Amino acid sequence: MNQIESTQRESLFGLSQRLPPSNVQAEQALLGALLANNKAYDRVSEFLSPEHFADPLHGRIFQAITRRVEAGQLADAITLRAEFEHSGLLDEVGGVVYLGQLLTAMVGIINAGEYGRAIHDAWLRRQLIDIGETVVNNAFGQTPELDGAKQIEAGEEALFRLATEKSQDGGFVTFERALTDAIGIAEKAFHRQGDVAGLTTGLRDLDKKTGGLHPSDLLILAGRPAMGKTALATKIAFGAARALMREAREYEALHGSGKGSDQVQPKGSVAIFSLEMSAEQLATRLLSEESRVSSERIRRGEIGQKEFDRFIQVSRELQSLPLHIDDTPAISLSALRTRCRRLARTKGLSLVVVDYLQLMRPSVGTKPESRVLEISQITQGLKAIAKELEVPVLALSQLSRSVESREDKRPLLSDLRESGSIEQDADAVMFVYRDEYYLQQRAPKQMAYDSEDKYQTALDKWQRDMEQVHNKAELLLEKQRHGPTGKIDLFFEGEFTRFADLDHVHGG
Repeated sequence: MNQIESTQRESLFGLSQRLPPSNVQAEQALLGALLANNKAYDRVSEFLSPEHFADPLHGRIFQAITRRVEAGQLADAITLRAEFEHSGLLDEVGGVVYLGQLLTAMVGIINAGEYGRAIHDAWLRRQLIDIGETVVNNAFGQTPELDGAKQIEAGEEALFRLATEKSQDGGFVTFERALTDAIGIAEKAFHRQGDVAGLTTGLRDLDKKTGGLHPSDLLILAGRPAMGKTALATKIAFGAARALMREAREYEALHGSGKGSDQVQPKGSVAIFSLEMSAEQLATRLLSEESRVSSERIRRGEIGQKEFDRFIQVSRELQSLPLHIDDTPAISLSALRTRCRRLARTKGLSLVVVDYLQLMRPSVGTKPESRVLEISQITQGLKAIAKELEVPVLALSQLSRSVESREDKRPLLSDLRESGSIEQDADAVMFVYRDEYYLQQRAPKQMAYDSEDKYQTALDKWQRDMEQVHNKAELLLEKQRHGPTGKIDLFFEGEFTRFADLDHVHGG
């Protein structure tokens, strides 16, 4: 062992010899206050549990007090003595003498909340020490199957659970506060002159149906392969990023700080987690859509100078947009959460897009018993991220093959893979469907007809049907917790994988 390793181990050994944080005096004072006046329990019941006490004896007494108070019974030294005698635990909790000592340890009932918070804070510190020891032990190689990156994820997940479980935050919000928030949202929509209250999707008819993308909402966009899920999600992300930049520039124009339009920093950004496509492929799609140059031709280099110049010009316009792409394959829920929190802290966060949720892994350290439970954990986790960061989360999802066996191939909620948990956790569920895709596969074949006339008749009908659905897509809003459901017609250009509003007057 070299000198550095020896010094590190001695340092860690010294840390391990310290006594864990505790506040026995606060525990005794709180229990005394509770025994003297059970109303003090209301000051600590929301955040304090028996396991938070450093002394197991105190935890057992608090548990007994809790049980009696919540059952509407009196909890004092006399009733607890009778209960502990009956259960044979009186000696374990220190006997009658100790219960009497707790009453003398009380400083004041009014301070019960402060005692409770001191106890909870000491418990938090002990948990942090446990997490730290686990991180150190794993780093020394105690768990060989966890590499460095996975150890970071496991540590972050443990810290996140500690931060969210049994938190002292939260509780009731007064109806007055809720009404104020609701009026604020309505006022925002009013000042936008009938526009959306939430973040725009860049699609007129979708915004009308949903009012935009709202904070804390989990939205599911599902479809069979080749329907254009990624293209539509990219369109929505791009529309949101463009709106954020436009708002920032409008604000700069009104409250000018002297910055140029290219130096304006929007208050929020859009995060795209692309588990299937690389960042470069996604960027190529965006460039193709905006420059109207086929992505296939871009990839093969089959473009002229004029198209290439347009391609470069569009790329310069797009590079200022607040879009961030993470193409980590099979990203875990804990890693996704950490990266979202980091982005929210550094750049601001307004929308999260996940493509797609079946490719995600649950949090490190969890091993669900089945695929259904695994997906349930992921959807619940995405909803929790939406609520914690107060941003909409748009997650793409695959559909089961049962769609293909029906005559009408428009998806239903029951077609969602592991549909129970996805449908339950989502605030909105949308399906993208293109009739043109399926009709194209049903082109009549001459060998199937016994005469040229019958074949030509079938071919003419098929061509008329194809004209009816050409460049058209349907977005089926099958569930919306805060609004109506229904069908939204969209324009789709396969060459550029581009979705847009459908102009019914001019046919797109």
